[in-house]
Amino acid sequence: MNKNVNTFTYNRKVVTPGIIHFGVGNFHRAHLEYMTNLLLEHHHDQCHWGICGAMILPQDERLYTALKNQDGEYTLTVCGRDGRDQAWLIGSLVELHWGIKDPEGILNKIADPAVKIITMTITEGGYNQDRQTGEFKLDDDMVKHDLQDPEHPVTAFGYVAEGLRRRISADAGPITILSCDNLQHNGDTARRSFTTFFKAQDKALYEWVEKNVTFPNSMVDRITPATKPEDIKRLNERNGTNDQCPVYTEDFIQWVVEDNFAAGRPRWEDVGVQFTDDVTAFENMKLSLLNASHTLLSYPSFLSGYRKVDHAMADPRIVKFVRTFMDKDITPYVPAPKDTDLELYKKTLIERFANKTVSDQIARLCFDGASKFPVYVMPNLEKMVRDGKDLTRVTYLFAAYRHYLKYHTDDKGQDFKVDDPWLTADDWKVINSDDAVAFLHISPFQSTDLRQSQAFVKQYLGYVEAIKANGAMKTLEGLL
Repeated sequence: MNKNVNTFTYNRKVVTPGIIHFGVGNFHRAHLEYMTNLLLEHHHDQCHWGICGAMILPQDERLYTALKNQDGEYTLTVCGRDGRDQAWLIGSLVELHWGIKDPEGILNKIADPAVKIITMTITEGGYNQDRQTGEFKLDDDMVKHDLQDPEHPVTAFGYVAEGLRRRISADAGPITILSCDNLQHNGDTARRSFTTFFKAQDKALYEWVEKNVTFPNSMVDRITPATKPEDIKRLNERNGTNDQCPVYTEDFIQWVVEDNFAAGRPRWEDVGVQFTDDVTAFENMKLSLLNASHTLLSYPSFLSGYRKVDHAMADPRIVKFVRTFMDKDITPYVPAPKDTDLELYKKTLIERFANKTVSDQIARLCFDGASKFPVYVMPNLEKMVRDGKDLTRVTYLFAAYRHYLKYHTDDKGQDFKVDDPWLTADDWKVINSDDAVAFLHISPFQSTDLRQSQAFVKQYLGYVEAIKANGAMKTLEGLL
């Protein structure tokens, strides 16, 4: 490996999987793999906590092939806010299976007594819950397939169910399912989804899980952009490598986990993981400030012609918009976790967004808004409406989101494609209509009927017309 890359010194050949992870994407490789790599480096006696990757989607083929060709190793470039970067060779991913090609490898690994934890990053929408009721959707086509054909699963729920049945047969003992997705109470969400599926498919399995599986909540935080072909070229040139699947990320990292593991866990606390009895305050702070602010800046910035987050954050109008949102709209609803300086946290967020080396893609933040609004925006918005708060910035956001979905053209006349996979056919009918008020009740917003707030509707309609007539940035200037 090139001298520009920090290599691990542990003997990778003796590292065995104690964890199986569903969703081997960039965020996972910048976060859980990174922390576990650090642990293996500092404590060679933790060699039984390597990670086995489980990839189950057809679109995983490119990354799976690249990682297999590199024996699971890849480079992670950590981009400093001071402009100085460091690259690391990551070796904690010691086994990998692609369900399309080798489903048995995944199922048998879940049943392996050496595996004690199932972790996952399957996205906010991957838990298959109805946005309005929070209920698991048993009528989903892929779920129905797994209910009817348990031995040939296609969903994470089906894989885990069949794997656990084999685990029971092998008398392999209890296990923990640990969600690492950006959801409030992600462990509780995972428990609802998985146990509902288990109960519908196999009552005996459901009863075993109730006694033998834990679902800790966790809060994870590290901005990690998608890696595009030009990034692969840039990172390899910078690092002197020939990595087909490099990752780059920011220098900030935080992981807070409830210490509720059924069969043991790695000593992650030795490399900076915070263990707690309750992650609620941490996740509320992160989802309400970081994720909601990302959503707030994404659509206005994209419509204004910006494509990189750091470029948008070099615009004082965007910075003022975001910081005012944090201070006036969100801070009253975010009690600071113990030993946390909220003012410093917000200042650090602005610095993180402006990180020039990370240079995150605004399109990544715009992607899948239908899954993000219910989690990041709606909970605090409901409180703001209830309390009669100033709704200016949020009504502008809703108008910008509608404009982004409906018109597909930015202030500079550049056309773009929208990627929002969780919007329904009925949602798109409303979006493509001229009924701007009906837009306030499409599926992402159905936790509360915003149409009942005259103040919200009046402001929102004003911004709908203003953005259409004058553009997103001129409208934002008037707001500021």
